[in-house]
Amino acid sequence: MAQFHDWREEYPFASRLLDLGGVRMHYVDEGPALAVKLDELTNSAETLLCVHGNPTWSFFYRKIVAGLRNRHRVLAVDHIGCGMSDRPRRYDYCLRTHADNLSDFINRLDLRDITLVVHDWGGPIGVAAALRDPVRIARLVILNTGLFPPTYVPLRIRAMMTPWIGGWAIERLNLFAGPATSMAISGKCGPLSGAAKAGLLAPYLIPRRRLAIRRFVADIPLSPRHRTWPELEAVEAGLNTFADRPALILWGMRDWCFRPQCLDRIAGHFPRAEIHRIEDAGHYLMEDAGEEVVERIGQWLKR
Repeated sequence: MAQFHDWREEYPFASRLLDLGGVRMHYVDEGPALAVKLDELTNSAETLLCVHGNPTWSFFYRKIVAGLRNRHRVLAVDHIGCGMSDRPRRYDYCLRTHADNLSDFINRLDLRDITLVVHDWGGPIGVAAALRDPVRIARLVILNTGLFPPTYVPLRIRAMMTPWIGGWAIERLNLFAGPATSMAISGKCGPLSGAAKAGLLAPYLIPRRRLAIRRFVADIPLSPRHRTWPELEAVEAGLNTFADRPALILWGMRDWCFRPQCLDRIAGHFPRAEIHRIEDAGHYLMEDAGEEVVERIGQWLKR
């Protein structure tokens, strides 16, 4: 119970739910403190939409929400199957479905002038959703991610893709979300605090709550024969749609999965992007360098 209270103190946001065709997506929606009511914010207000990857949830973006909500509207979603969203067992957990859900979310809330903030799987999900209605996207903030078919998949992730054994290890033994709390950080500030670790793992404490994590891993395409390979090709081809939009790239350089080559390939699509290489941050750069990330985003938005 102490751990529960600890992580909730780092995530003091009101929970909201949006029904998407019979499944409920959880999200947080925070805005300027001077607004009388959040739902009275006009569509002209700058809006940040934060899209997480695997195996995280909106908790990953808590520092961005808390640090920027006084000046901007900040939303962070939980994909279906993740965080506090619904977890149907019979569901097509894949890139296209997650992108359709996010696109529906954007349209249902009529979000405009969006600063899209993406990390990990949130990158292709966010861009794929944005391509359905590009006019709604004004700016992009890109954290460690891959916006193309993978050119490299670490052995430790490949092991989790092994039929039956990999799924059993992810769901029954929690050998994906659990180890990530140490493997995805650089350790420059020591291990994660108890509150941070408890928060990242809170939605995934029992096996039946880890199905979406397993399906995300299974959705990593290793060859063009995989159904998600052409989806990722379309994501990369679609990046030209946003080449003229302001872009900020913040990258943890000690990421053992999304290595510097990924940054270079993405940067090639955004020749005008502002790029900051955070040398001592890992894949979970919001944990290693969250304050720096928030400060740089805030300064960039002012400019």
